[in-house]
Amino acid sequence: MAITQSTASPAHVIPVALIGVGEIAMNTHLPTLTLCSHMFKPVALVDISEQALAHCSQKFHVPKTYTTVDAMLADCPEVELVMIMNANEYHAIHAVQCLKAGKNVFIEKPMAMTVEGANDIEAARVASGKVVFVGYMRRYATAFLRVKEELSKVASGHINYIRVRDIIGMNDLFVEQSGTFPLKFTDFPAGSGAERGKLSELQLAQSLGVKAGNELDQRTWMLLNGLASHDLSALRELVGMPQRILSAVRSPDGLFVWVTMQYPGFVTYYEMGIDNVRKFDAHIEVYAKDRHFKVTYDTPYVKGLPITTTILRSLENGDHSEEVIRPTFEDAFTLEYKALYASLTQGAEVKTSVVDEDLVLFKMIMDAMVTV
Repeated sequence: MAITQSTASPAHVIPVALIGVGEIAMNTHLPTLTLCSHMFKPVALVDISEQALAHCSQKFHVPKTYTTVDAMLADCPEVELVMIMNANEYHAIHAVQCLKAGKNVFIEKPMAMTVEGANDIEAARVASGKVVFVGYMRRYATAFLRVKEELSKVASGHINYIRVRDIIGMNDLFVEQSGTFPLKFTDFPAGSGAERGKLSELQLAQSLGVKAGNELDQRTWMLLNGLASHDLSALRELVGMPQRILSAVRSPDGLFVWVTMQYPGFVTYYEMGIDNVRKFDAHIEVYAKDRHFKVTYDTPYVKGLPITTTILRSLENGDHSEEVIRPTFEDAFTLEYKALYASLTQGAEVKTSVVDEDLVLFKMIMDAMVTV
């Protein structure tokens, strides 16, 4: 029986370097890059942990390893794309460095921890003419695009309410059952922790001002730049920026946040939390006057779990209809990679770009934040 290849091989396979080979690289990016070998080929890894480099080089068959970005850029002229997924504090610094070296850049969220960092990336992008692609994979899920299509059918002024929910268990609860077997290493160079700490303090001061010294405000800011960034980025693709924040409340430990946002003629309620229950409860639901529709996400740490669209409405004969649509089993990271490849080889527009207003919205929320 003949085997038919379902994906035609593109003409060009893009050489890739990864900066940071921690959990997200081992669990998701390196396995997905391996499966997308018709589009991408990892040729170099960068990390401050030599043990992590040795492990990932052997496991994923990546030939070159480096402990500094400088060394990788000097030794790997063949690299066309650098994927940045190391500590958040270094994302902007390394993105600018790689753009100035003439490389296209993929940046895992958060793109930058400060407005200044985001502006530096955009300036380097413009000067270099290279692609910068921010890793908001949920926005590439086909089920999310179905919700966007459904929203386009809603007449102006016919949205009553939007609810965004993301209450999930700790990452380890899913990663340990993912079948990807990532390891954690601690062989970090002396002084690296202190260096990162000083950089974090500087960035918090730039973003939060007088609030930077408050540990609870620090935790909330990190949570907004982490888990919340996926939700709020997707929300903005659907309905744009809110006019203002009506309320923003957090739990005493800062791990749960509730935000009410004002839009023209309706409000959006955002609830976010992290606990120790092995459940990934995440969706965006639009309540229009004649229908409800939502996208429901599952954990991205387990490849291929369905992301679905649900539509509730009345049919012409008066029947109530509840339709659940599973457009594909193809995971959001793979779909994101396809869009990334198209942007690099065909000049396709990058919708998750540098000029997204993540940090502006996070600051609006922080300015309104109170504690229960």
